[in-house]
Amino acid sequence: MNPGFWKAGHTPTLLSAFLYFDIAFMTWVILGPLAVQIAHDLALSPAQKGLMVATPVLAGGILRVVMGVLVDHLKPRRAGLIGQAIVIGAMLWAWLYGIHDFRETLLLGVLLGFAGAAFAVALPLASRWYPPQHQGTALGIAGAGNSGTVLAALFAPALAAAYGWGEVFGLALIPLGLALAVYLLFAKDAPDCPPPKSLHQYLSVLKDKDAWWFMFFYFCTFGGFVGLASSLTIYFNDQYGMSPVAAGYFTAACVFAGSLVRPFGGALADRAGGIRTLLAMYVLAGFFLVLASFGATSAWNALGLFILAMGSLGIGNGAVFQLVPQRFRKEIGVMTGLVGMAGGIGGFYLAASLGYLKGVTGSYQAGLLIFAALCFLALLGLSTVKTRWRTTWGAARVAGASI
Repeated sequence: MNPGFWKAGHTPTLLSAFLYFDIAFMTWVILGPLAVQIAHDLALSPAQKGLMVATPVLAGGILRVVMGVLVDHLKPRRAGLIGQAIVIGAMLWAWLYGIHDFRETLLLGVLLGFAGAAFAVALPLASRWYPPQHQGTALGIAGAGNSGTVLAALFAPALAAAYGWGEVFGLALIPLGLALAVYLLFAKDAPDCPPPKSLHQYLSVLKDKDAWWFMFFYFCTFGGFVGLASSLTIYFNDQYGMSPVAAGYFTAACVFAGSLVRPFGGALADRAGGIRTLLAMYVLAGFFLVLASFGATSAWNALGLFILAMGSLGIGNGAVFQLVPQRFRKEIGVMTGLVGMAGGIGGFYLAASLGYLKGVTGSYQAGLLIFAALCFLALLGLSTVKTRWRTTWGAARVAGASI
């Protein structure tokens, strides 16, 4: 970790942002680990299972733009309180009244999108406290809240087996309430929050081609991470006949790998440069996804391949957000929303396509190969812009920070 990091910003806010993000992500993807039990009780097809776990991901991606606007107009702390209240209300409804059909799973998925939108709050909340040379580390720590997906995969299937999957929604209210209490007590807005922007200013960001590049890069890194996190319980159950609980444990191991290395990815990008880190990550992620697509001979071999793929994608998540604040520091709220939206759309695409193509072809291979090809396309795109980035905005605007 960079020297002086813990003195450079506001540690209570950074850790509050991490906890908020962590529990929000646990809630966001909770339908994935429960999908096998829910699908069994509601008699869902493979395509419906895929859409059920993909809907919160898509809703979260779109709502990140909404929350990004709220961050700029209301400041991050207040925007986060609004998002948490909506998610707690959704979980309370699902627990008290129950989920009875496929349509209601989709409705719950849309409401859980507000949990996924926590990304657009937690990262600006932390980022605005830290100087450029510490952005990768700060956002890596805050962004490590995606480890909440580990909690969902680790505990949700076992709790569902013991108490019923409907009760899991009520049990999730306990950590949600604790995270809200910590957030209320310790999270603070940075003193130099930029003034709110007009709609024209928001749209003008999209005129910058760098914004589109960042959106595509995160479509692949975070999209791959959350898409797999939402789908692997179903994958291990279908492909290897594992029980929902065992499949959840395997999924938790994969997600843990991707979450654990995100802060490392940010710190590595601070030292070695975000571009260099991303280039290596895309090669590795694409390679391991190709290997996984051919179907490992055992669940343990598949576990190893997905751990390596998720680890590569997790490093990429940290590296992308080492670069974004350097290029768009004044627009960090809206850019976090836009880039986060692209990541959510990437996760929706991967989760939904895996379910759809499994139903059509009887195999997950096509879905995994297509996403691996997207990683290689991102590698090609980054190779075309790296020279311009290193010689223009990176060198001219950010003293002491490495790209």
